[in-house]
Amino acid sequence: MTNESHLSLSNDSIAALSSMARGIEKEGLRFTPDGLISQTRHPQALGSTLTHPLITTDYSEALLEFITPKLESIEQSLTCLDELHAFTLKNLGAEQVWPASMPCKIQGASSIPIAEYGTSNIGMMKHVYRRGLDVRYGRIMQSIAGIHYNISFSKEFWAAYQEQLSVTGTADDFRSDRYFHLIRNFHRYSWVLYYLFGASPVLDQSFFGDSTPALQKFGKTTWGLQYATSLRMSDLGYTNSAQQDLHIGYDSLQDYIRTLSHAVHQPYAEYEQKGIKDRHGNYQQLNANILQIENEYYSEIRPKRVADTGERPVQALQRGGVEYIEVRALDINPFLKTGMDADVCRFIDAFALYCLLSQSAQQCPNEWAEIAENRKQIIEQGRKPGLELTYCCETKTVQGWVEHILVGVEQAAELLDQAYANKDYTGAVNAQKIKAQDPQQTPSGQVMSKIDSGYEFFDLIKELSQAHTEEFLQLPMSAAKITEFEQVATQSRNEQLEREAEDDVSFEEYLNDYNRL
Repeated sequence: MTNESHLSLSNDSIAALSSMARGIEKEGLRFTPDGLISQTRHPQALGSTLTHPLITTDYSEALLEFITPKLESIEQSLTCLDELHAFTLKNLGAEQVWPASMPCKIQGASSIPIAEYGTSNIGMMKHVYRRGLDVRYGRIMQSIAGIHYNISFSKEFWAAYQEQLSVTGTADDFRSDRYFHLIRNFHRYSWVLYYLFGASPVLDQSFFGDSTPALQKFGKTTWGLQYATSLRMSDLGYTNSAQQDLHIGYDSLQDYIRTLSHAVHQPYAEYEQKGIKDRHGNYQQLNANILQIENEYYSEIRPKRVADTGERPVQALQRGGVEYIEVRALDINPFLKTGMDADVCRFIDAFALYCLLSQSAQQCPNEWAEIAENRKQIIEQGRKPGLELTYCCETKTVQGWVEHILVGVEQAAELLDQAYANKDYTGAVNAQKIKAQDPQQTPSGQVMSKIDSGYEFFDLIKELSQAHTEEFLQLPMSAAKITEFEQVATQSRNEQLEREAEDDVSFEEYLNDYNRL
């Protein structure tokens, strides 16, 4: 696949790796004892979804999103995720959090309530954006959940690495250039993550309503593909001709900003025909452009910077360059109570470092088409015995490619072990090697083993949910921690009221101003 060279860093660069930071965003549907998506509003005890820094919602009022703060410790991040789950479950009554990427039982699109964020202009904008997703793509696919893993290398690392490479120019430009270097390689090798961590080879038949899916049937209510890894990342239920024609550039920050900005300002005839407002005069889209906002472009990895109030994501990137990357390729592992563990985190860290330190050619249309085909093959039949992938005219079995890439990821892990003075990172990589030899050891393989033994998807995940819920409810939480979460919830509700009181222009004026940015 490229890159047979040994990965290397200076001593100063290695030392600075220990201050890299992470954040985890984990989604999960609230569901009722009968296995249906909750129809109740977001619990007041959990605070305001508009302003709470740790607990919010994604597309649906029932689709919880837990957000850990930026932390340098993986253990602290996972502890925070544990506590957020435990605190939430203590306030859900009989409801639980569905611990899989593919949803529980769905009673039609209308059973997926669109998230509400109050009456402030920013709150209305978040809600209307989600109405636009419904108008454009439908609600069903918006019920799919995942885990986003954010990584930022420290200023000290970038300074040492820039000095090591003897690159002139500003620190911001160097950092952004190298993050895009990483992103291009991530796209090349991301299929490895779907193979190793994909956990959604099947789903419940209610996802398709009355239609018959182009999938295999397992049991009475379970559909999927025998060798699939991550139907979550397939085009299942997601038809988007507008985005299919987009060619977002990753060769540089300016290339990315230019191509993404074009998409958020370019009208699209089909969306114009649907109308920005519905027949009752209510907003149903933010605009009729290819993308309503930048985040509508679905990518497995994003360059990010924390935006100021009222600032578009591309404006934030233009202002200060790339601050961190958001890895969006991870399924929720239903066998793990929070969907991921420390080994997954460490592997992603090492994988990202491997992508950063490996050679990274600029985008080539032929190569990008090959990458897309390899990704599709892995997603739909990645565990199929003897499956081969082609890269730059070289063909190997999946096992051969995985082993090849793991050699490089292990080199990156060794650098991280030096930085942290332990063997945890190489241990995390070694834990994945068995999956190259035995696909049944992957999360998707484990799910299929259960399905092949007679489980229905719904019954399996509900059983795992009950076990996880009991474990969370037994998690010891100090009175001080509970009080802290309660205070954050109260403060968030007050902040929402303040924002609603501060608005001094109509939503229409606010939206027109935003669309002109």
